[in-house]
Amino acid sequence: MFTSVNRKVYILSGLGADERVFKKLDLVPLEPVYLKWIPPHKDESVESYASRLLPQITEKNPVLIGLSFGGMMAIEIAKQIETKKIILLSSAKTKYEIPWYYRFIGFLKIQRIFPIRYFKKVKFLTNWLFGITTHEEKVLLKTIIEETDHRYLLWSIEKILTWKNTFVPKNVIHIHGTADRVLPIRYIKCDYEIKGGGHFMTLNMPGDISDIIKKYLL
Repeated sequence: MFTSVNRKVYILSGLGADERVFKKLDLVPLEPVYLKWIPPHKDESVESYASRLLPQITEKNPVLIGLSFGGMMAIEIAKQIETKKIILLSSAKTKYEIPWYYRFIGFLKIQRIFPIRYFKKVKFLTNWLFGITTHEEKVLLKTIIEETDHRYLLWSIEKILTWKNTFVPKNVIHIHGTADRVLPIRYIKCDYEIKGGGHFMTLNMPGDISDIIKKYLL
């Protein structure tokens, strides 16, 4: 699918995370380009935010790989430009794949009164939700959460809970873990199930994910 001079893949991580959550994936000989999260404007829509990420994509018909919220943003980007392929990891394609209880919380706007500092401090809960078990993974997740911009975290949680998208691009490949507690697989229609994979399966089950990605991009 790729020529020797056209191997770039544009990668969006989740909830303010960065390329560290992809460090165990074997993407050689692909050239990953990690899109940087930018500060959201006040009350900014996901459509507007996606358009402001576009300058970081320098090729036509790009390949996008999105993890969690990054996958949702990849869908939003694909609504604005032509894409060659979109690979979603531990993510959702439409609002119907967001659990009903998240959408209910978003409808009631409960997230606006919940102190976000508690989310950053309750480590055992976040470790359990994200399927993190090893010391290395716990340290990495803790660092990511602590380094995430407070305003961006509030904004992205709000957008996940209130996402309205119903559009699914034809070129989407969806990979999801059977043990994902953040986005349970019973709500997801995916192309590949990673048995026992949690929300951050890129860290602890990178082999199968790498093989599937390469199957479609090489």
